[in-house]
Amino acid sequence: MELTSVVQLIYQATKRLDKIQRQIFKLAEQKAVTENAYRQKLAEEMMKLRAENIPTTLIPDMARGNTSYFKLERDLAEGTYKSALSAMEALKVEINALQSVAKYQNEVGS
Repeated sequence: MELTSVVQLIYQATKRLDKIQRQIFKLAEQKAVTENAYRQKLAEEMMKLRAENIPTTLIPDMARGNTSYFKLERDLAEGTYKSALSAMEALKVEINALQSVAKYQNEVGS
């Protein structure tokens, strides 16, 4: 692999890293929004069940069951966010490996 090819690969990977970092910011925001929506709906549901005189010991489980869609959305947002973080870390490893190859080729070529 030629040094210019390695440098080009590093450049392309750096561009992808920049794109992923911007995407992670959006995913973090989405994660926070879905967490907030879930907690609000859960609290509303608990208050509604209390107003209906449901036994106190049953309220938490019933409220979580009644708001399960919001919990699903929250969990999906969290999983997507964590996946993006993992992808970013993998890309960083790729860049480090390419930098090592470039350094080695530069030293051998000198």
